[in-house]
Amino acid sequence: MQFDDRLATVLRHRASGDRAARTQFRQLLDLLGSRRNIKDRKLLASAWLRLGALGEIIPAADRAAMVADAGLRIRNPELAVHLAEDEPAVAAAALSRAEISSDDWEALIPRLPVRARGFLRLRRDLPPQTTDLLERLGIQDRGLPNPASAEKQVQQPDSPDGLARGGSNVTPIRSTPLPANDIPLELSEEEVLEEDTEIGALVKRIEAFRKARVSAPDKTDAPRLPLGEQIADTDQQVSAFAFTADARGRIDWADQPIAPMVIGTVLDRDKLGPAIKFRQPIRDEVLELAGAPKISGKWVVDAAPQFTQPEGRFFGYAGMFRRAPDDISNITDPPASSEADRLRQLLHELKTPVNAIQGFSEVIQQQLFGPTPHEYRALAANIAGDSARMLAGFDELDRLAKLETGALDLEMGEADFAAIVAAQIEQLGRVLAPRTAAFEFAWTGAGPSAGYVPLDQKEAETLAWRLLATLAGAIGAGESIPVGFAPQDRMLGLHIDLPASLAATDDIFAATAKPGKAAVSAGMFGAGFSLRLARAEARSAGGDLMRVDDSIVLTLPLLTAAGSESSQTADGAAN
Repeated sequence: MQFDDRLATVLRHRASGDRAARTQFRQLLDLLGSRRNIKDRKLLASAWLRLGALGEIIPAADRAAMVADAGLRIRNPELAVHLAEDEPAVAAAALSRAEISSDDWEALIPRLPVRARGFLRLRRDLPPQTTDLLERLGIQDRGLPNPASAEKQVQQPDSPDGLARGGSNVTPIRSTPLPANDIPLELSEEEVLEEDTEIGALVKRIEAFRKARVSAPDKTDAPRLPLGEQIADTDQQVSAFAFTADARGRIDWADQPIAPMVIGTVLDRDKLGPAIKFRQPIRDEVLELAGAPKISGKWVVDAAPQFTQPEGRFFGYAGMFRRAPDDISNITDPPASSEADRLRQLLHELKTPVNAIQGFSEVIQQQLFGPTPHEYRALAANIAGDSARMLAGFDELDRLAKLETGALDLEMGEADFAAIVAAQIEQLGRVLAPRTAAFEFAWTGAGPSAGYVPLDQKEAETLAWRLLATLAGAIGAGESIPVGFAPQDRMLGLHIDLPASLAATDDIFAATAKPGKAAVSAGMFGAGFSLRLARAEARSAGGDLMRVDDSIVLTLPLLTAAGSESSQTADGAAN
């Protein structure tokens, strides 16, 4: 499975010039015109807003030419509606290029402006159901009549009252439709005559409708105007809508069905005032709207600040309103996890350029594009190494954020934690020997299975190394650190005396001192961060990591090894 991030890639670039604006406008037409499910509603809303902003920069004639390009496919009804509300040339080109199903046409046509519906008269490839709908709406002749035949039809109407089918005294005549780019924007004499007679028929329908309403105001089955529009359920609430607001926080645009109800509404300055003042993003803010039943109630608002290009002047917000759930306690009082989520989003943004830097440096170092001087290869190798360390640090930050918010659980399994610790202490002993420092390991477990924990082997090794390497990096010359295991109360306890440098710290989980370059280290953010991450991993496994006086104690739940007695039985036999 491949992840399609083309829309996000296009929006990531700023159209700083006329040529870039035209290129991005065409790219957005291609991506939004294709029919695909884009689950990221914020990304989709940003795309529509960017398309509208670019449309204000590019002249209408140029936009119409891009829309009419034979290489463009408009299979998304929403794009057809969006372009139909544009200038006549753009609307005509869009409706002549739209390739959608009959069901989509049935839902789309009532939403089109009356002027835009007329452009469909020139389409000869519409489904029969669509043609019937256009006839019910009064859009009948989809081609220009022959002038001589039209004059004859005017002189000889086909009905006693002089009105042809559909309220017009000009019968549609088979003719050759004009190309999409040659759609006339002015009516001929025959069309003017037809439009006047249709207006007269419409006036009669409106008068009949008014009389029916007056005579039966309380009847729900009173006749309605036969205009083809679907009657919306006025009691149905809206679940979400997009919006934009100006620099003062006043809503100046919203999705078409909601626009009359919310345009002019000022966002709550008590809650959003600081964000608007400092041009900050709005995330998960709960606001209450009052007004029509469709919009009244509590909403969750997400919006991003908008700036002009290239001046960088703040001109408002663009975002989404979504209906708040019944239980909004977790939203009205944002949990600490919101900060972790923001951190994870920031890390995702930081990883992209660092990955690119690492990739280019490896290309130079490996001479993939041709011979490179050794000096540059050495510099590229250093950059690649620094990038790798940065990415490793980002992974640690992301891991801590996920563990503390419950978004990540350690993989369960079976591992002999006592054996893992013993092996790693032996490895660290070789590193500490030149400083005459060491870990003094003592195992007091009963039986060969007393050190098993319900963790995957790799997860257990990572946790043990993170703790031991962090403490090894803080050990001073000549220090000897006791390490001991003691199973108790179905838990495995690992007790390690703190090195002097950490024992003097009030909060070892906030220690900022970083080890020297030659020291063993479990991470790039210092001992405090590494111990905090180890604590989060231990808690995820059902244990904990805490300081007890001048020692640090790691506890993990015990697990019986395969084929051996349970821990309780083994303890009883030992006693």
